[in-house]
Formats: sequence, C-alpha cells, structure tokens
Amino acid sequence: MKIDKSISHVLVVEDNPGDFALVDDFLMEKFTSPHVTQAETFAEARKYLKSGSQNYDLVLLDLSLPDKAGEDLIAEMTALCGVVPVIVLTGYSDFSFGIRSLSLGAADYILKDELTPMTLHKSIRYALERKKAMSALAESEKKYSELFHLSPLPMFVFAFDGLSILNVNKSAIKHYGYTKDEFLGMTIKDICKAGDMSLLEESLMTSKQYNKLMLPGPYRHCKKNGEIIHVEIQGNSMTYRGIEAKVVLIIDVTERLNYIGEIEIQNEKLREISWIQSHMVRAPLARLLGLIALIRDVKDNSGELQYMMNYLEVSANELDQVVREITSKTVIPEIDPLLKQAI
Repeated sequence: MKIDKSISHVLVVEDNPGDFALVDDFLMEKFTSPHVTQAETFAEARKYLKSGSQNYDLVLLDLSLPDKAGEDLIAEMTALCGVVPVIVLTGYSDFSFGIRSLSLGAADYILKDELTPMTLHKSIRYALERKKAMSALAESEKKYSELFHLSPLPMFVFAFDGLSILNVNKSAIKHYGYTKDEFLGMTIKDICKAGDMSLLEESLMTSKQYNKLMLPGPYRHCKKNGEIIHVEIQGNSMTYRGIEAKVVLIIDVTERLNYIGEIEIQNEKLREISWIQSHMVRAPLARLLGLIALIRDVKDNSGELQYMMNYLEVSANELDQVVREITSKTVIPEIDPLLKQAI
C-alpha cells in the first residue's frame, strides 16, 4: 500500500533506459505518485537544477554518464544540489569507493545489483531524515549566531581547557577595544586581572564538578587601552565546533560599583558630621542642665526665679530631644561587605 508522501519530485540522473524504468517502478511502488524527471547527462541534470522551475526533494545519481563519471561527478553534483540529498546508484562494488562518495557529500550509496523497492525506500527515508536534522541544526546555529552577535552586552566563547577565546560578538569588540583577530589569539587570562584569575579558575573547576557554570564575581578585566573594569559573568557550558567550551555574558558593573563607593564616602562624611554636631551641641547642653540643677539647690530662690528655672529646664530637654532625633536620622545602614570588597 503506497502511503509514503515524503517526496513529490525526484530527479533521476540515468542514461540507461532499463535502469531508469526500474528505478521509476520502485519509486511508484513505495511512494504516492511522485513526479519523476529523467536526465541522461550531467549537463542536462545541471540545466534542470539551475532552471529553478522545479524544487526537487531528491536526486538519484548514476555514476557512469556520457559526459562525466566517478568522483568528479559526485563532487560537482552535490555542490550543485546544495541541501537536496543525492543518493548514488552504481555498479561499482568497491567498498572504499562507496566511503569516498559519502565523504564527497553523497547522502547514500546503493549498488544496482542490490537495488530493491525496500532498499531504495529505506535509503530515501534515511536521506530525508538526515536532511531534516541538518536543516534543524543549521536553523539552530543561525539563531544562536543571531542571539550571540546581536546581543547588546559583550559575549565570549572560550575553551574549557586552556581558556583560549574561540569567538566574540560585536559588543565585546566595541567594549574592550580589541579586534576579533586579536581576541582569537588571546585567552581569558589575557583580559582578566592577575589577582582574579585564581578565583575564575577555581569557579570553573567547581562548575565542571557540579556540571553547572558558576562564576561568582565581580571580576576585574583589562581593556586594550589599559582601563580596568569590574564585570559580572553569566553563562553556560556548550560544545563549540567539537570543543568543550563556555559561552558567557559580560555585565560591566564598574559605574554601579563606583556609584556605591561614592555613596559610602558620603555616608561616612554624614556620620562624621552627625557625631561632631551632636557632641558640639551636647557639651554646652550638659553644662546648662548641670547649672539648672545647682541653682535649684540654692535655698533662697524666689518664686519668679524658680519659674524661670522650670522654663529653662523644659527648653534644655527639648533641645536634648532634637539632638537625639538628628543623631538617629543620620545613622546610615552598612553596605554589603561583598560590595565593599569589590570597591
């Protein structure tokens, strides 16, 4: 029962009428009414493929054509087809030749003597699934590339072993001042302040142990012009072109830490002012309260003097309360010790 609808247009490059008829029958047996086009020469096949009048799902290629044959034919046909799978059909029984055909870009290699509806169908299905997987991988890599290079924040990819920089985005180039070629000749050690390198290496080893990237910071990095910046790092593990690597996002927190440092300096000044003012006011206030107590002890105080002493005492107590309120309002909470250390 013909239920496979995975292909609709097939180009069969075959100059032998009998072999073409056999392939056509096999296709019709396993697939739902595919449209099969025959090209008897490489030149004719190239014409069909370049015309753009038809989008082929698959190319079945005989290796003995009148105008081209063998490895040259495979190489040129696969280059011409691009992402369209090319399955080689040949009478050559040389296994090593079959391996070479795959290395040249062929999706599969089938001996004509072993060709059956089942083997052809199986080969086509595998080729189409590989194409789908490769297309998904290419789309994933494209999305990664766009996210990586269009990020407004600097991003690095570096090898876990040796810490060599494998890739950087445009923001990293702009922010640090190095060219891409310069970056690719450097390691993470070249931009990380020497005193922070041991912390970074320790964090990377911990990340490997727990299979999770943990890079507590901030770290100090050096720009090309010698400027030191404070950065926080976020990222994850990945395989980059077959290399165990880390992709990291760099957040420059220099301005934030400088701002916090300025606030801490101002807070310290406020504490000093508060202490000076409170003590400068409290000294004469204490003397004033002491004098009031002495005057009260005098036996022959008149009623009018006593009234003034009471009024003077109330005023002194009010002044004392004002000083207490000023002092309490100028108490500044301590900044996080980690932030202090970063400053």
